[in-house]
Amino acid sequence: MKPIRVLIVDDSASVRQVLSEIVAAEPDMEVLGTASNPYFAAERMRDEVPDVIICDIEMPRMDGITFVQKLMSQRPIPVVICSSLAEAGSKMALQALEAGAVEIIAKPKMGTPQFLLESRTRIADAVRAASHATVRSRRAPAKPLVPQEKLTADAVLPPSNGRPIDRTTDKVVVIGASTGGTEALRRILEALPADAPGIAIVQHMPAGFTSAFAKRLDGLCQIEVREAVTGDRLMPGLALIAPGNQHLLLQRSGAQYHVEVRDGPLVTRHRPSVDVLFRSAARSAGANALGIIMTGMGDDGAKGLLELRQTGAHTLGQDEATCIVYGMPKEAMKAGAVEHELPLDRIPSEIVRFGHDQMSRPAARAAQGR
Repeated sequence: MKPIRVLIVDDSASVRQVLSEIVAAEPDMEVLGTASNPYFAAERMRDEVPDVIICDIEMPRMDGITFVQKLMSQRPIPVVICSSLAEAGSKMALQALEAGAVEIIAKPKMGTPQFLLESRTRIADAVRAASHATVRSRRAPAKPLVPQEKLTADAVLPPSNGRPIDRTTDKVVVIGASTGGTEALRRILEALPADAPGIAIVQHMPAGFTSAFAKRLDGLCQIEVREAVTGDRLMPGLALIAPGNQHLLLQRSGAQYHVEVRDGPLVTRHRPSVDVLFRSAARSAGANALGIIMTGMGDDGAKGLLELRQTGAHTLGQDEATCIVYGMPKEAMKAGAVEHELPLDRIPSEIVRFGHDQMSRPAARAAQGR
């Protein structure tokens, strides 16, 4: 199997060196080359085309957003944005996603061995996800670190006791997404009416980006969208997005739902983890929930969605044709966690149907067959 060839574009020599060491340390990757700006990158690509580009935003001669736009209009190549966590940078990174970049990762910083290990893991996973992405034209430490164990949701909260939960009039929707999810979520949330059921979302993003992402969506949608804070009540007309680098859990008080933001280890290599959100929904909502798993690399969310379905909840998966990366929905399908697969543009109507308590299994099957 050929290694993933990575081109690193950053004006900082030290960042290029650190990223090169991280990529080179992965057995399935190799550094095709480095460049200090997009012009040098373009010259390098005349000789050989990379499988993935890691690119900064703020660079001399041409910024990263313009570079992504030109790539997507002339020669689409998966791009991973590697940016600082500054507020301005996060907004620019979201613009890069709109231009066609497939992932956002934070620049690695020196810190504790655990922090560096998690940074290495996120960078390597982002490159792997990007290498599987379907892109369409648009006009290192001294000592090697021991790989971290891939933890399950057990590391954050125990599984459901398996007892059915009484149906209530309050319905909740839980959504998990990763690579390609930012634009997919925008399309779903923009299509929802103001009285849509409350939605809790885990989108794999680093800290510092989710607040700007939520604000951007809030300005585009009829429903309110904001970054989740512990104690927020999940109510109709509101979508809450997990803060980057923190888990999001659904909790129940009487017949009402609220969320908890919690620290904890990486679960299925992610924080926030879709598995953690889905398991908490299985424990707190059961048949009162609709679980949706969307585009993304890996298997985060597959086990949690199965637990959710086993409590009587309805579950949907985004279909392969509309996924940027058909990884997470595919794994959930293989696990038997997905009742129905739907194209992206059909998911909003199913959310509305569920909120009106009309989404029975026969109705969902009929909707899928239309």
